[in-house]
Amino acid sequence: MGRTVLHLVGYAATFMVFHLFLTRHVRPDDDWLFLRWVLLALFAPSLLRYALQLFVAPWYEPVMARRRRRRLRREPAPARPRVSVIVPAWNEEVGIESTVKSILTSTYSDVEVVVVDDGSTDGTWERLCRLAQRCRRDEGRHLVLHRQDNAGKSRALNSGLLLASGEIIVTIDADCVVDPAALERIVQRFEDERVMSVAGNVKIGNRRSGIGLLQQLEYLYGFYFKKADSLLDSIYIVGGAAAAYRRSVFEELGGFDETIITEDIEMSTRIQDAGMTIQYAPDAVVWTEGATDVTGLAKQRLRWKFGRLTTFWRYRHLFFSLRPHHSRLLTLLVLPVALLCEVLLLLEVFLLVVLITYTFATSDFLPLALYVVLITAVITLQVLTDPKRRENLNLLLLAPGAWVTIYLVDAVELQALVRSLWRFSRGQGLQWQRWQRTGVFTAVPRRALPEDEVSLTGPR
Repeated sequence: MGRTVLHLVGYAATFMVFHLFLTRHVRPDDDWLFLRWVLLALFAPSLLRYALQLFVAPWYEPVMARRRRRRLRREPAPARPRVSVIVPAWNEEVGIESTVKSILTSTYSDVEVVVVDDGSTDGTWERLCRLAQRCRRDEGRHLVLHRQDNAGKSRALNSGLLLASGEIIVTIDADCVVDPAALERIVQRFEDERVMSVAGNVKIGNRRSGIGLLQQLEYLYGFYFKKADSLLDSIYIVGGAAAAYRRSVFEELGGFDETIITEDIEMSTRIQDAGMTIQYAPDAVVWTEGATDVTGLAKQRLRWKFGRLTTFWRYRHLFFSLRPHHSRLLTLLVLPVALLCEVLLLLEVFLLVVLITYTFATSDFLPLALYVVLITAVITLQVLTDPKRRENLNLLLLAPGAWVTIYLVDAVELQALVRSLWRFSRGQGLQWQRWQRTGVFTAVPRRALPEDEVSLTGPR
């Protein structure tokens, strides 16, 4: 589906809603009253969480700035720690050089880049070696290349942990490009000694196509609410494309779990289970290459959904937990609502039919009109307050019809949920799913490649 089609469909649907709202007269029907209360009860927990996030998110920047000022008044800024960035790579020849270069050109000087080639069968290792040949010693920056037999992303990350020397460990996917100031912003969050992990702000770099635009909107919309989750200590997903940890986390909790396909979700949930603090850094931007077609998107969401449900089951003791070291908001609201949303997703087709039937039977288009206005307003707010506002201004044009695109995303999520439940019912696992890389980024800053120190380990 092209960008033009997305805009036309969205605007047509929005025009129809407001035309019917303005031209139809409501016909009250008591037969529908009970159903309205049932639907309200079903969606009440989700609406409560959504309302709480909308209220809290705008306070993120002033609250965090005030906390930092108070902390610096009490004690001087801590020494700048070494940052080790681990990049696991498997058949990533298209974009691996851009990824490594973007890290090496960070504004943060004390950076070590550890690239683990997990048995690639394409030209990934050769490209890395050519990149290494163009580098030489440059104080404060260090490039380590390691090659191993294919064993999966989690094993590659754990190999990187053994090679890394930094106090702060950052994981970046091999299809990403790191904004120059991202590492600086991440380290700033670790000035608070209570913070054990930091989630970066992931954005879609390839959004010229309709499916790219769809993901651009989805990422902007979803990551905005991490501001509220950060203030409320309820972040339980730190995406591996832009994740940071204190080294002490791994010393205390162990390395990445090699038995689960979404090691990032498992690790961040494990951190919450241990009562540690996770924060979000909206100004630490990492650009990722989104899926380029529907098939790739469906595979990606299947992996995410399967891994998320597996993590939910493994940490089911977190749900409604009253243990002192657990975040009450996380255990009593966020996690239960996340599971409820999966149930509602299964019922979404039925619920949509019921809602559409009710709306046309009673001509009560006010709730739908208010929903469209709310979504448009929220997306407009998100764009205008985003650290990369200029790169997201194109979403203002999509905003009035964005409520339609949300249902398109839900359709992809629904197939992932159904396929995941089917696999669970049959006791099947899931292998790593990937799509064809194009290496196309339309909003990535370009900087010159420095000359760095290089170490090579593993077979050449």
